[in-house]
Parts: sequence; structure tokens; C-alpha cells
Amino acid sequence: MTRYFEDYVPGLTVDCGTFTVSEAEIVAFATQYDPQPFHIDAAGAKNGPFGGLIASGWQTTSMMMRLLVEHFVSPDTSLGAAGVDEIRWPRPVRPGDTLHVDATVLEARRSSSKPDRGIVRSLAEVTNQNGELAMKMTAINFILAREAG
Repeated sequence: MTRYFEDYVPGLTVDCGTFTVSEAEIVAFATQYDPQPFHIDAAGAKNGPFGGLIASGWQTTSMMMRLLVEHFVSPDTSLGAAGVDEIRWPRPVRPGDTLHVDATVLEARRSSSKPDRGIVRSLAEVTNQNGELAMKMTAINFILAREAG
């Protein structure tokens, strides 16, 4: 579905779907991008700070981003992002966890310097199969407007 700036009204929440994280995926991602022992060594991680293997927060972020692009940020109208105000990983993601992603529009305003687009601030939340918050992120995106203001 193509969404334009005008479609991102504050309060809009979009269910972006789910993904499951396997041990093999956790180890493969971390081996390449975040090779900390509690991400790459299942046996050693048992004695580590999390009591077992956990996914890198950056892997969770990357997998969440895929679902945001598929269900929330329209590739046809996305003009990139200004950044992220906050990203938190309050609960570890473990092998076998199934994570659910929701995105909620917090603010939407027309750009004063470029009236063909708007600035959308949104909250993405990732919860595990038990409904526990595993990640949250507040992002700012530029979105093409249907009509120039």
C-alpha cells in the first residue's frame, strides 16, 4: 500500500507483522556485525550476563526495519530519514522468539522549506510472543506529499 504524507495522521497504528529469530541467524549476524560472546557463543553465553545467547539489538533493529518498509513506510513515497531520537532494547531477544512490530504516528507536519513533503515522527515497538517489549524506536522520516502544500 502506498502511503503519502497526508495518510500519516497522528494516532495511526499499523500492524507490521511478525518475524522469528533462529539461533543460526543470531550467530551469523553477530559473527559479521556484532561479535560479542553473548551473541556468537551459545555455550559460553550460558555463563554470561544474560544467561544464554541473545540477538544483537542491531539485528532486531534490522529485522524490524524490513517490516516497517513492507508495511508502514511506502518505498514509493519515502524520502529517507532525518534520524532516530531514541532506540531502546529493554528485553533480550532469544533464539526462537517471535517478534511483533507495530508502528504508530506520533506527529506529522508539512515541511516549511519543501512543501512537497512532510516530516513524520513515529514510534516503532517490537514485542515478543509474551507481549513483552523487546525494542522501541522513535524515528523521523521525510514522506512525499500527495499534493504540494
